[in-house]
Amino acid sequence: MSQLRIPAVYMRGGTSKGVFFHTTDLPEDTALRDKILLRVIGSPDPYRKQTDGMGGATSSTSKVVLISKSARPDCDVDYNFGAVSIENPVIDWSGNCGNLTSAVGPFAISEGLVSAPHDGFAVVRIWQVNIQKRIVAHVQMAAGEVVEDGSFELDGVTFPAAEIRLEFLDLQGSAMFPTGHKRELLDVPGVGKLDVTLINAGNPTIFIDAKALGLKGTELQSDINSQAELLARAETIRAHAAVAMGMASTPEDATLNRPHTPKLAFVSRAAAYTASSGKAIQAEHIDLVVRIFSMGQLHHAMTGTGAVAIAVAAVIPGTLVNGVLGGHQRDMIRFGHPSGTLLVGAEAELLDGEWVVKKAIMSRTARRLMEGFVRIPQV
Repeated sequence: MSQLRIPAVYMRGGTSKGVFFHTTDLPEDTALRDKILLRVIGSPDPYRKQTDGMGGATSSTSKVVLISKSARPDCDVDYNFGAVSIENPVIDWSGNCGNLTSAVGPFAISEGLVSAPHDGFAVVRIWQVNIQKRIVAHVQMAAGEVVEDGSFELDGVTFPAAEIRLEFLDLQGSAMFPTGHKRELLDVPGVGKLDVTLINAGNPTIFIDAKALGLKGTELQSDINSQAELLARAETIRAHAAVAMGMASTPEDATLNRPHTPKLAFVSRAAAYTASSGKAIQAEHIDLVVRIFSMGQLHHAMTGTGAVAIAVAAVIPGTLVNGVLGGHQRDMIRFGHPSGTLLVGAEAELLDGEWVVKKAIMSRTARRLMEGFVRIPQV
């Protein structure tokens, strides 16, 4: 029996990689669509290698993206993101990938979904389907083509490339703090009461102090991902926070069916450490240190949506992140992560007693790695 042959593009966006599709090239039936996408990536795989698929066997490389023209008058394209579980037959469509967001604009331009200037910067207005938010990408153009080569260096990516500036819009609203508190105690059975900030910005995110996990905050992947008990405790915290945020009915439901969001991040005051690349990070060059878990493992750098959540939490007084910064409101901050540092910012103002965040800003890079067709057996 012949294999299915589906047009696809393999792209790097930020510190992630994923397989990009035109939504119209996949079935409308979501169950059949997900079955196809799981096979494309090579999941579920009990060996956790995804050898028989396009996945890279990490949370950063087991991803799919669906793009289509948008019917919304304020957006150009609709962007739907799926985080593919490596060992389970699950695709989590509950959240965004901030890193792969940087590749959406270039994909849309190169695929003819949006018009772009011959030279200068194209502005691509993106509707993020998963979280129902608008994002604006500023993509450099030259001679009618997307510029990929450049000098912008992104820690966690080996080679420099052209900068893509992203603006995450419409972050205000009561849903930003789903429990109604900027900081609270979360009672986690078997762990205890934890000082947390539960925030919905970029993606739903849980912030805790590194000390709550018995950590310094400057750990690298190798220090964390080899500790099964620590990873299990982190997932217990994440799952109970998901219930508290109204995003899962039970902790078990969160672990099984919603592995992508919310994300759990731990923060600490600025400190010196050596990044995974060997680069020395000086305490005086950063404002704080943050690490984040993704799909059950410590992320090798920082998720793009995690960076958005950090920026937003930093600018709002009363959050745990703002507290680590000494209670000072910072429009722009540079934080340390396992691969290096990242500069992010958010614009906020106090209106009628509530903090309103107009947008969060960060820069990424992206590159088209391969284009053509993916092939899978008939499903």
